[in-house]
This record gives sequence, C-alpha cells and structure tokens, in this order.
Amino acid sequence: MTALLSGCQPHPLPQAEMPILAWYSITVPYLTEENHKMLKDCGFTVSFSDIKSMEDGWKALEMGEKTGIKVMYSCPEMYERPEEVVAAVKGHPALYGYFLRDEPVVADFPGLAAFSARVTAVDKEHPQYLNLFPNYVNPAALGCTYEEYVQAFVRQVPLPQLSFDYYPVTVEGIRQTWWENLEVIARESRKAGIPFWAFALSTAHEIYPVPTLPSLRLQMYTNLAYGAQCLQYFTYWNSTGVKENGPVNPPGEKSPVYDIVREMNAEVQARAGVFVGATVEDVSHIGIPWPEGTEPPFLSHSGKYLPAGVKPLETLPEGISVLDTGGYGLLVSQLRNGADRYLVLVNRSLTEAFDYRIGFRKAVCTVNRDGSLGRLKKGEHSLHLAEGDCAIFRL
Repeated sequence: MTALLSGCQPHPLPQAEMPILAWYSITVPYLTEENHKMLKDCGFTVSFSDIKSMEDGWKALEMGEKTGIKVMYSCPEMYERPEEVVAAVKGHPALYGYFLRDEPVVADFPGLAAFSARVTAVDKEHPQYLNLFPNYVNPAALGCTYEEYVQAFVRQVPLPQLSFDYYPVTVEGIRQTWWENLEVIARESRKAGIPFWAFALSTAHEIYPVPTLPSLRLQMYTNLAYGAQCLQYFTYWNSTGVKENGPVNPPGEKSPVYDIVREMNAEVQARAGVFVGATVEDVSHIGIPWPEGTEPPFLSHSGKYLPAGVKPLETLPEGISVLDTGGYGLLVSQLRNGADRYLVLVNRSLTEAFDYRIGFRKAVCTVNRDGSLGRLKKGEHSLHLAEGDCAIFRL
C-alpha cells in the first residue's frame, strides 16, 4: 500500500494562469454579456469568434472588457484595410491579438509574411496568430514534407508562437501520428525559441465522438507534457445542430459537454504552476514495438505499443529507482520550472486503466487535481492511472 501523507513542504505551487482559447467562441448574433460570463465560467481566458464585421468586432471587445475575457481579433475589414483597423482597435483593453488565417500551405507563406508585416507596422505590442495543418495532411497539398512545412513557416512568417491543430480521438481509435506531430512541433518551437499552442476537440462531428473527460485529459495533459503554453478547444459554440455535440448551443444553452470542459479547465488552472513557463527536459515513452515486419496502424485503441516517431524511455529519470507499467503504454515527461523538477506521466490509452509501480530515491510531492500537494515517502509505491489520465510528481 502507498503511504500518502497530507501536506508537502517546503512551498506550494507558484501562482500562474494558462491561456485557454475558445475557437469559434460566441457567434453573431449572440455576443451578449450573459454568454460571455458563461464563457468565463467555463474557464476560458481568450475568445476567438467568427466575426462578420468590424461593428461586431467592437461588440466582442466590449463584452470581453465587461467580463474579463481577452479577444483574439479578426473581421473582414482587417484583411482589406489592416492598417486602418489595427490602428482603431490596438488600444482596446480586451484585445489579446490578431488572427491572420487558418491552415495555410507553403505557397501561402510569402503573402502571410507580407500581411503580418503590415499589421506589425501599426501594432508591435499584440501578437499575431494562425494555425498550421496537422501532419496527416498529404505532403503534396502542403507543398513539402511536414517537417519542412513547419520549418518553412517558422522561417518565413515570424510569429511569436507556433500553433497547430490535431484531433487524435476518433470513433475508430486514436490517430497514431499525433505524438510524432507533437515531437516535430515541440522540437521546432525549441529551435526557434518560441512557445507552441495545441488543441483538444470539444465538439463532435463527422468521425469525431462526443468528448469525455478522459479524452480531454488525454489531449490536454499530453499537450502540456510536451510543453504547450496555450490550450485551445475546437469548438466552444456548437454549430452542428445536435445538442449533445458541443459545450454550448445557440442561443446560449449549456450541454453536458460544457460541464466536462469546465472541469478540465479548472484542473489545468489549478496545476498551471507546473506548466506555465516550464522547460521540457525530456519526453520519452514506455511501450512495446509493433510486431516485427508491421508498420504502426493509423488508428489504434491500444496504448501498449510505441507510436511512430517517439523516443523510447531508456534511462530512468533522475531520482526514480523503478518505473514498471506491467506492459502498458506511458508518456514520461520531465519538466523544470524555476528551481523545481516535475515528472509527468500520461496514460496513452482511452480503453485501458492500469496499476504501475514507481520508486523514489527520496520523498516527493504529488500535485493533485485541485493544485494541492500531497507527499509520497521514499521507496516504492503501487499507483493507479485511469484511462487518458496523468500523474504529476514534484521531485
């Protein structure tokens, strides 16, 4: 049995806030103060709405100021007259930054760089932002290999962050190229010296199921374990016509998904002191290779096997004497934040929970869901990890 003691000395987690962005947030004509309060209560800090005019953009900024929500700004006029629109809105206290476009290909980069320069010439204080494609898009469509695509973007369009969308959880299993995509994005963001932003899917559509708390935990804690510094949801406002599919239905009706997203966001903010500003020292994986002579499938329900493109764990983290999953798959991330070191473990499976054995060379802190700290004695412990869940230890 594990000896778990209350309280962990000598210091609590530092205070921090993780930016959490709602993609396709409150839409026109529902830009009301009540709907923005609901957005804030769900744990979002940044709103990105599908704004149809500069007038509606002003309304989004006004509601953001009233409710404490920042706004990722865009409107059709900004793309036609960027200098004029940016000059008009850049002083607004609710402005977070400017959205340039979604999912460009390599051929779009020169035009985007030119447009970005026009915005920067008027406002150097607020960031500009766009999303890159995931790695399962055909290289012929991107214009090169995926790694070359990301490298070309960083080189040609100098934005202050690297953002990509990838929705790994489908009705048929988890896409096995997701972790490889994170490897590329995390590596290129480190090389460029800029943070990266990542997504979870919060609205069911096509091949994507209604989200569950385990599926959101898997996505968000994996993103954080790789070093993400802003978390995004696609989407907040549900436009599918099926009320159970997403968090909020027009004109402002909460679904059960709303409560799941709110719980996930509360967990993230309670533990934000672990992740905000952290440096990832290593990300490795425990698992078994796919059978000899076979390639990893595109989709799989099993977390036991090593995904493509990841690094197997070969050396135990410093301070760890044993880490035995009994054959189950595990993501192992080592973070440093200030003077503190953290070990983050994520169960890669949404169908299999498991018990694992871990040994510590000295007493460590556990970081609980509410941000409180527990204490584990030196020695070996048998712990449980639920589907898609994570465990965090301060070493």
